[in-house]
Amino acid sequence: MTVSTLEQAVGFEHARIRELAGPAHEQAAARPDRRHETDRFYAIAAQHLAAAEDVLLPRVRRLPDGRTKVSAYVENARQLERSLRFLKGRIYGDARIQHLRHDEVWREVDRLLAQHEVLEAEYCRLLAEELAGDDVSSLTEDLLTAEEKAPTRAHPGSPHTGPAGRLAHRMWRLADTAWDSAEGRVVPARYREHPKRDSALSHYLYGTLMPEATNPEAPNPPATARGTGDDAATAPRPPDEKM
Repeated sequence: MTVSTLEQAVGFEHARIRELAGPAHEQAAARPDRRHETDRFYAIAAQHLAAAEDVLLPRVRRLPDGRTKVSAYVENARQLERSLRFLKGRIYGDARIQHLRHDEVWREVDRLLAQHEVLEAEYCRLLAEELAGDDVSSLTEDLLTAEEKAPTRAHPGSPHTGPAGRLAHRMWRLADTAWDSAEGRVVPARYREHPKRDSALSHYLYGTLMPEATNPEAPNPPATARGTGDDAATAPRPPDEKM
């Protein structure tokens, strides 16, 4: 059976989130000089959740038993977002979270992340079976584009779906961007090798040339063509940082 572009792209996103989670799992990740590793994982995971709620869930709702499927997704997302906030609060010294051990928090994050991956993979498979090829490609592009505009922090108490959810995501993106800037938080605008735009998979999906396959006589792009958010330095933040 051929795997759809949507399933491939979402699978790649899951793998990239797991890759970002790797360094943050370590006990030493709570040190001030390594907090940015958790910030990166937290931000990209939060953006993926919000984008999927805005783009995928309206389509999922139209599937057989769609309301039940959406409810299961949102319940998992809320729990995962709460755990992400606990994770960030613990490494930044939030007194309300310090009774939780590092491994306890990560055990819950990993459990909910695995559940999220199973739900999302199944929903994407069902959508790919239901939609025409062009619609699947369009949905994939909409998802990847929405991730870049999604909130960079978890907001489990806010609306997650429907017009209220989409409005909340837009409002939180503005607020999160302001707080990220004020706090010097490392939130990559683009990956150094962007899984959505620069990967071999993405070039294959969209039928574009890989960088090394471009015309050697063409002028080199300016140095600012790629974001450098991954390389930005961050100062340790006080315990009362907004999560």
